[in-house]
Amino acid sequence: MLFVGDDWAEDHHDVEVQDEAGRRLVKARLPEGLAGITRLHELVGAHLPEDADPAQVVIGIETDRGPWVSALVAAGYQVIAVNPLQAARYRERYSTSGAKSDAGDAHALADMVRTDRHQLRAVAGDSELAEAVKITARAHQTLIWDRTRQVQRLRAALLESFPAAVAVFDDLAAPDTLELLAKAPTPELARRLTIAQLSAALKRARRRDIAEKSRKIRAAFQAGQLPVSPVIAGAYAAVVRAQAALIGTLNAEIDRLAEQVDAHFGQHPDAEVYRSQPGLGPVLAARVLAEFGDDPDRYTNAKARKNYAGTSPITRASGKKKVALARYARNHRLADALHQQAFCALGASPGARAYYDALRARGAGHHAALRQLGNRLVGILHGCLKTQTAYNEATAWPQNVTLDAAA
Repeated sequence: MLFVGDDWAEDHHDVEVQDEAGRRLVKARLPEGLAGITRLHELVGAHLPEDADPAQVVIGIETDRGPWVSALVAAGYQVIAVNPLQAARYRERYSTSGAKSDAGDAHALADMVRTDRHQLRAVAGDSELAEAVKITARAHQTLIWDRTRQVQRLRAALLESFPAAVAVFDDLAAPDTLELLAKAPTPELARRLTIAQLSAALKRARRRDIAEKSRKIRAAFQAGQLPVSPVIAGAYAAVVRAQAALIGTLNAEIDRLAEQVDAHFGQHPDAEVYRSQPGLGPVLAARVLAEFGDDPDRYTNAKARKNYAGTSPITRASGKKKVALARYARNHRLADALHQQAFCALGASPGARAYYDALRARGAGHHAALRQLGNRLVGILHGCLKTQTAYNEATAWPQNVTLDAAA
């Protein structure tokens, strides 16, 4: 067998090839792209018998995605995605001085997959459709996070210059709010808005009780506030208009990406199983599928899926002391989605609600109870995916489950 360490960068890869005894056969710096991957195949082929299976080549690299990794998998090599934190800790076995180089990292990765590959996870064999769901779902979530940051910046600017707007608008990212702030970013301009202008903006946003809300907004704008000099007000007006325009653009792109998420997720054969789970809507279900992937051999059992999700606890034992703690080293996008699912399931599943209430009765906090409920829901999802059956409330929550939780 051959063992390859691949330390990747934006435009090149440092690689080292070792034999089973750990002897360095060759090392090189390869360019990113087709020329580099072709050169890597040549280096491997020069030290591998002609009748050898490509699976006899084990490659360690600190990423699990991208065209380069896809090319390695397509070639038939065993590709192991090494966690960068694991690689850093392994590198410390060679030196405690803190010295580091790309060639040294490639050597450490090659050694790592040669000696410890039985403890490392190979790159999952997810389908192209699952990868498409992952790309769009992550981008959609990232845009939502970006919008939240921009809303907080808009709020900060308004608190400094136009606090009445913060008081009267519940959602600063709403279309009617953005339209009115673009028209009247300062208190002086807001006082000139008429009931008709306010009503028109609310109507375009499809609000209810338009007349009452228009009067409320106008009254808030007409109320006095601490004065801001015209020069400062003008500066803040430019900031508010810019932030409102940026949030409006983000709203439009988030909606477009949501359509793409739904389109790709709807084509996946596991979509109906995910949609049937309590607390999972179209977007949240797509996020969960994206992070779990669809490789049927990735999770040997429900416990393995729970460990990857980070919902199962970890145990720390020393001497007579033993304590179970929450698992924080995990896929945070997946953990966020499962936490939301657990919260939404409280209103969608009587069994989930009873399980949560039983945990709370034992003294568990709200988030701890949601984490345990999420752990249970991951196990249910694993069973549904394994048997390709939709969620069933009676099967998922037999009577003894809530009794065990309360014990």
